[in-house]
Amino acid sequence: MSLVVDIHTHVYPPAYMEMLRGRSSVPYVHDPAGNADPRLIILSSDDDPSIPLDERGRPVDASYWDINVKLDFMRHHGINTSVISLANPWLDFLEPQEAQTWSERINDNLEETCAKVNEAADPEKTLALHEKHTLYAFGALPLSAPSSDIVVNEIKRLKTLPHLRGVIMGTSGLGKGLDDASLDPVWSALEETGSLMFLHPHYGLPDEAFGGTDAMNRYGHVLPLALGFPLETTIAVTRMFLAGVFDRFPRLQILLAHSGGTLPFLAGRLESCIHHERKFVANGGDVPGPQRSVWDVLKTNIYLDAVVYGEAGLQAALEASGTDRLLFGTDHPFFPPLDSKEGQQWPSVTTNYKAINATFDKDADKVAAVLGGNAARVLNLK
Repeated sequence: MSLVVDIHTHVYPPAYMEMLRGRSSVPYVHDPAGNADPRLIILSSDDDPSIPLDERGRPVDASYWDINVKLDFMRHHGINTSVISLANPWLDFLEPQEAQTWSERINDNLEETCAKVNEAADPEKTLALHEKHTLYAFGALPLSAPSSDIVVNEIKRLKTLPHLRGVIMGTSGLGKGLDDASLDPVWSALEETGSLMFLHPHYGLPDEAFGGTDAMNRYGHVLPLALGFPLETTIAVTRMFLAGVFDRFPRLQILLAHSGGTLPFLAGRLESCIHHERKFVANGGDVPGPQRSVWDVLKTNIYLDAVVYGEAGLQAALEASGTDRLLFGTDHPFFPPLDSKEGQQWPSVTTNYKAINATFDKDADKVAAVLGGNAARVLNLK
């Protein structure tokens, strides 16, 4: 039986929900009257005063915060291990004086949850990974803290927590993007500790890129989720590359959500444009420009999740980074079935399973590597 590890799966742990409930500005959680699910108001556009408070934002049912629901989902879909992480908006919005306290509380909460589940799954510590259902986690960083030392110290502290296996970060970094030189101490700490960074989009592209408010009202979240998220990731990582981050920190390891956005497909075009850019020193300009090829970084510094929902996209990811750098994910609890049939498989999960099998033509060893073997190796899952 193949080990299945879900490296892209989200949870709002109790401390995070507590923090969001205590806020009155975006982002915040509102509890409607009666038994309705809490509602997360995550974007400024969701906080429209003309919308009744009980209808703003999106409902966050138990699948977002009840770990038992996560475990039921895992059992139902044949997943042995999940590496849980916060969903957007992480901790980017916190006031500087609050960032350290909340990041420590939330990360400790994640550790406690994983420890409790794993102890219950194997109290004698004798079972193999594929014989039980276990949890590990990516920690959240206090990026709004008043000094990078606080962020660095949390990265180092996370290495002492037995069930933490890296960090999750959004594309804004410290607020100026991932090519911001102020992030160098963070990259250095991640490299020094050998911590994997899971990069996940959130802020997207401006509404104007999709036709403005009118188009957003007509098409809902299709454009920002299907196109905005992948392009956001692509732009963020490309800015890192152009700024020489991977030249300065050649051992930095990053896992990109949604199979790296459009980066695998556009890597060749990106490489060509770099070769022809006159601003770079190589062509007589005064900007250093990247010293390594895009392809080298993709095969050395980048891991890609397999959350792409189709064979064509997965094939591009495979060509860009290689079989040994692809990792299965589900993006649970997002994209649930729209009906509530008992025992139904989630199409968002089964589509990824099918794409993996089709891409590798049912090569058992390669399928097993993507489904769980790669994650077990990269994250040192015992």
